[in-house]
Amino acid sequence: MIRVRVISARGSTPRDAGAEMFVDDDRVAGTIGGGQLEYMAIDRARQMLASGEAEARMDIPLGPEIGQCCGGRVVLQLDREGPTPEDHADVLVFGAGHVGRALAQALQPLPVNVLLIDTRPEELAQAAPGIQTRLTPLPEAEIRAARPGSAVVILTHDHALDFLLAAEALSRDDLSYVGMIGSATKRAQFSRFARDRGIDPAPLICPIGAGFTHDKRPAVIAAFTAAELIARLTATSSLRKYSCNS
Repeated sequence: MIRVRVISARGSTPRDAGAEMFVDDDRVAGTIGGGQLEYMAIDRARQMLASGEAEARMDIPLGPEIGQCCGGRVVLQLDREGPTPEDHADVLVFGAGHVGRALAQALQPLPVNVLLIDTRPEELAQAAPGIQTRLTPLPEAEIRAARPGSAVVILTHDHALDFLLAAEALSRDDLSYVGMIGSATKRAQFSRFARDRGIDPAPLICPIGAGFTHDKRPAVIAAFTAAELIARLTATSSLRKYSCNS
């Protein structure tokens, strides 16, 4: 795993100093601003992975010569040191519909590992670039395999599947957040479903992102849910070391 960090940003640049991403052989977490700058950094990081090189530095003018005309200049530090995504909390987003995709995108620059999960390849194919996705016929297995401290957000196209996933998540006592999209009526229905199976529905957050707005646009729901989720994670050990108030 190579950490790529912006250590200097002069002039007009897509991200400021301190922005970082993590590059492995088959995935990328975080972003330093996208475009040709990011492609060049990913390519250099993978060269380091292949060669065993420990560190490198890139001084990149953002001009026509790289096809990114911001006009500024960025210095990147690449190394095998520092925190990695494995130190960040995992957020499993179930359902790659409009809200699920918007939520995954809203969480992408935050200090969490986001995984967008669905049974439908056509929906996952619409995820924003850089979002890690997983196609599976058994999404509940992802909850069973989740690391302690993970967060689960349920927004599928099927209420029965939502209930199955929420029950699976609530059967664990070591998750940081379990949320499900819906209404007060849906929560009441799920509460009966859960109690019939000996599961306490109290820890479930439903509706998600509630109390902030009645706006139902996907991007707005995603923004408030991301804020709610990060607030919950920051209050737990999952993100406490990244909070300036800890």
